[in-house]
Amino acid sequence: MKGLLLYCRPGFENDCAAEIQEQAADCGCYGFAKTERQSGYVYFECYDPSQVAALLKQLNFFRLVFARQLIAVSELLTDLDVNDRITPVLNAVAQYPLCGDIWVEAPEGDETKPLLTFCRKFTVPLRAALRKGNRLTSKESDRKPRMHVCFLSNQSAFVGYSLTNNSSPFYMGIARLKFPPKAPSRSTLKLDEAIQLFIPKDEQEQRLHPGMKGVDLGACPGGWTYQLVRRGLFVSCVDNGAIDQSLMDTGQVKHYTDDGFKFQPLLRNVTWLTAKDEYGEKVQYPEHTHVNWLVCDMIEKPHRVAKLMADWLEHAYCREAIFNLKLPMKRRYYAVKECLDLLISQLGEQAFEFQAKHLYHDREEITVHVRWKPFKRK
Repeated sequence: MKGLLLYCRPGFENDCAAEIQEQAADCGCYGFAKTERQSGYVYFECYDPSQVAALLKQLNFFRLVFARQLIAVSELLTDLDVNDRITPVLNAVAQYPLCGDIWVEAPEGDETKPLLTFCRKFTVPLRAALRKGNRLTSKESDRKPRMHVCFLSNQSAFVGYSLTNNSSPFYMGIARLKFPPKAPSRSTLKLDEAIQLFIPKDEQEQRLHPGMKGVDLGACPGGWTYQLVRRGLFVSCVDNGAIDQSLMDTGQVKHYTDDGFKFQPLLRNVTWLTAKDEYGEKVQYPEHTHVNWLVCDMIEKPHRVAKLMADWLEHAYCREAIFNLKLPMKRRYYAVKECLDLLISQLGEQAFEFQAKHLYHDREEITVHVRWKPFKRK
């Protein structure tokens, strides 16, 4: 293997490159990132190719903000014969670990969009050839690495593999969600995608169930509130603007015409428990919080929103929060780092879990999830 291929949103290649350069260096692996404007991908080549496989395991994909997918790749295949693209791929994967599936993809972008039809058609004969050559197996396929062929043009492609427990579960790293016709705005897809990504499927019903209480700061017209209401939560919507009437008619929504930075939930005394974290250290945890979920998609400076979210969580006003941070036009990765550092320094990593991602349905923003860690009673 030569390096890592990371998909990202077109236009965010430099941010993704800055992040992987820093994260790889933290793992003791050095190299250089190659980017092409609006290409939708970053290629990070390691100075020492023998480190690539280890780096793929060391990096935590779920802690990478701008990467949609993380793939270890060999050299870029070029000048492919349009009459036989399968043979070069078979040669390239001869020394790969046995894989459980194959995804033939192209990075997101206007130039590569026409390739996707070819990718879908090419998958079938390529899968058959890989199985015939004993490079794919159906046995325990969900635990085996996933093979990727990423076409950049009709005659060039990266070939590599990802680890299913350390990569996106979505083809091209994109969660394809259907817009619900009753939702009041398309922003609803941001929260839906965040829930799918940040909360394991087998925990969603437990952590988001009917009867829970939620708060939506900057709720108008209610796109994010819709996702909580459809899961049975009772939601306090905070916004000086109007909330969609169909949400109000559910009886699950109470509208507060207030500034999201000034609003406070109905407070009650919090019982704090002494518990142990994953390292056995004593930590104070709230037995109850004022609300279960806080969500926020306000158009405001990211540092100010991060501070507001940290205050809510620190005082146990909520147990979990999902919120968006609007990014500046330049040095976006470093703005993200500053906000995440603020959250971690105020809340601490002993008691809280942090996740942040530039989602497919995000634009000039990232989505962050923070929650009190599940605790063990002393």
